[in-house]
Amino acid sequence: MVTMSAAPKIWTRETGLVEKRDVWAAMRRGFRGRCPRCGQGKLFRAFLKTADNCATCSLDFTPHRADDLPAYLVIVIVGHITVPAILWIETNYTTPGWLTFAAYLPFTLFASLGLLQPVKGAVVGLQWALRMHGFDDNPPDGIPPV
Repeated sequence: MVTMSAAPKIWTRETGLVEKRDVWAAMRRGFRGRCPRCGQGKLFRAFLKTADNCATCSLDFTPHRADDLPAYLVIVIVGHITVPAILWIETNYTTPGWLTFAAYLPFTLFASLGLLQPVKGAVVGLQWALRMHGFDDNPPDGIPPV
């Protein structure tokens, strides 16, 4: 049997003092493509590629793990806008098939592409504000880095 003798953590006022991170402000800054901490530096170096760090405050962006969440959120947002509009138009008006495809498909495509980067920025801001995936300054012991 393996016993683990970990020294108990002693909580003091100094260990409890950490940087306050406002979730909504970080998500708003990320939505605008800015650094979630300072709001000045650029979050992206390409369309969906995050920069390595902030040019203003040197926040490291490499620990983020947005993965597929931004795409799923964009599908939900665009779907909740597009589907009711399509249903309303198709039940109240008779439109030819070519007009249906000519209107709905480009709108869906451009709305999805237009929201993808801001939603990914908001997800990275949320991860930073909640100290997720390596954005914590003092990670707990025993958890290996990703």
